[in-house]
Amino acid sequence: MNLVTPTLFKAFPTPKAMAGASLPELEELIRTTGFFRNKAKSIRGAAQVVTQEFGGRVPQTMEEILRLPGVARKTGNVVLGSWYGIAVGVVVDTHVMRLSRRLELTKETSPEKVERDLMKIIPQDRWISFSHELIHHGRQVCVARKPKCVDCTLEKLCNSSDKTWSSH
Repeated sequence: MNLVTPTLFKAFPTPKAMAGASLPELEELIRTTGFFRNKAKSIRGAAQVVTQEFGGRVPQTMEEILRLPGVARKTGNVVLGSWYGIAVGVVVDTHVMRLSRRLELTKETSPEKVERDLMKIIPQDRWISFSHELIHHGRQVCVARKPKCVDCTLEKLCNSSDKTWSSH
């Protein structure tokens, strides 16, 4: 989605404008993201709820943000943390999930349970930055198919069986 958002927001700069968009218009703008038909419905539906129920402003609580179509805890945490600076949880995407298990921070396999485990061990004032840092690390260094362990600053803490290099 990150690559299509500038074009999407240029075409529909407000929730009201997006709420009035046709599904074919939205689908075309986000086609490259995959699952674009379902995402288009969620985007338009979320814009409609934001417009009708929240006066055109994205809600600032997890309870309210979860009322938006297509929004679950991951998206709620991203929006609340990145946009509003509100730390109510830890973003758990595929990178955070994979690295949290790899670094033995959790044994859980569901995002909700991984999030609960991380919230117990990461101080709340680090929840937002922790997610960003782990996502960046997962994209740049600890790549799923071939981790760059020789370049990893966390390598000494990692006991994963598929390491490509080990200092211990």
